[in-house]
Amino acid sequence: MPETTKTEMATSTNSSAKKSTKKINLLDHNSIKNILDESVNEIVTGRGHIENVKMSNIRLFLGIIIIGIALVAQFYPKKFPENRDFLIGCIILYILFNAILQLIIHTKEKNAILFTYPPTGSFSNTGLIVSSKLPRFSDLYTLTIASADPKSILAKPTVELTKSVTQWFTKDGVLVEGLFWKDVDALLNKYAKESKKSK
Repeated sequence: MPETTKTEMATSTNSSAKKSTKKINLLDHNSIKNILDESVNEIVTGRGHIENVKMSNIRLFLGIIIIGIALVAQFYPKKFPENRDFLIGCIILYILFNAILQLIIHTKEKNAILFTYPPTGSFSNTGLIVSSKLPRFSDLYTLTIASADPKSILAKPTVELTKSVTQWFTKDGVLVEGLFWKDVDALLNKYAKESKKSK
């Protein structure tokens, strides 16, 4: 798409919502992914999907336990070697809870940026898992929408979008929200249509 057209769309989008202008450094890989992920969250929740924070709460709870173990080990009143057995126990627990946390991240979360509940009032849907990837040194952003319960009889086929991030930003690093929202919205619609086909 010509740069002038993208700039015009950015201007028209920003004129209606100047406060929400999303501008980043195009050389910062993490900033690009973060701003796109945040926008995806806004779009999906804006379509009536309620975020399921259960997984985040589990991670937070495990993180608190890990920090607590470290603090107890650090400030235990007895000194070494009197506290040797206690420290060994703390180290074992620290490693164990860290392993559990990493297992959850790598098996349950993977590249997920959003978990949702089934849409309100729906009895024929499961929640969503929205995932994204933007490999380092690559401009290809991949967005995936899948069922939160793939083993369910209500599970729907996974849909995916891969596109260059250069299609959504102006040369000044402003996210052309109209273009990006259109693509994400189309992917959500495709997911809904695919689910009807699979029935």
